[in-house]
Amino acid sequence: MSNSSSSNFFDKVAGRITAWTGSSLAFSIALMIVIIWAICGPIFNYSETWQLVINTGTTIITFLMVFIIQKSQNKDSKALQLKLNELIAASKHASNRMVDIEELTEDELNRLRAFYKELARLSDIESNIHSSHSIDAARKWHKEKMNHKNDADKPENNNNSER
Repeated sequence: MSNSSSSNFFDKVAGRITAWTGSSLAFSIALMIVIIWAICGPIFNYSETWQLVINTGTTIITFLMVFIIQKSQNKDSKALQLKLNELIAASKHASNRMVDIEELTEDELNRLRAFYKELARLSDIESNIHSSHSIDAARKWHKEKMNHKNDADKPENNNNSER
């Protein structure tokens, strides 16, 4: 079996297991197992073997599920990133700098977050969140708006006050 076909097989199995274990039926079965185990406690005098059965079973299932769930989440995350990249690429006002930002380091992401905090601050000042689409444009438009506002507030430019 080639590596590609075994990877596809694992993708399919991981997807099915993840979907099934997230179902109401799977939860009901797990709950019934715990109830049956608890009912059996007095029969086995709450022995160490009785405790070991549930501990071993849950440990093995948890250990395997970590890998199954991680595989499914990795695939879902990649698909979501590709969809977002397509939306960014399709929008003429979006910054292409956002494509593949998941490859950035934690420090680079923090700096990028600071830029967006600045954009939010400028949007708050302008009171119109749709007025810009990038930090550079927001700064430019904010300065122009403030210059225009300052010019309008000067007495010589305000003809209405004289009438």
